[in-house]
Amino acid sequence: MFRRKVLTLADVINKLLREEGLETPLKQKRLIDSWEQIMGDMVAKYTTQKFIKNQTLYVKIENPALRQDLSMMRSQLVKKLNDHVGSFVISDVHIY
Repeated sequence: MFRRKVLTLADVINKLLREEGLETPLKQKRLIDSWEQIMGDMVAKYTTQKFIKNQTLYVKIENPALRQDLSMMRSQLVKKLNDHVGSFVISDVHIY
């Protein structure tokens, strides 16, 4: 008689995503999509572009005062966004 290693469906899916190289892009997508939820409607209204390149989130903000305020909060934004996703996805935020 032999023993089977029983895995949950979530474990199987996570393993498949990791093996196929899709885990990081999926987490990046979740992080970008969570921007409006974390920052609120007022910030989302002035946000026009968001993308991740080399573990840096680039966000275009059209209001100069808001852009300056968010630039001073970069380290807090990185922590909030990574915590929301539950994983280390970005190391910096560039507000332009």
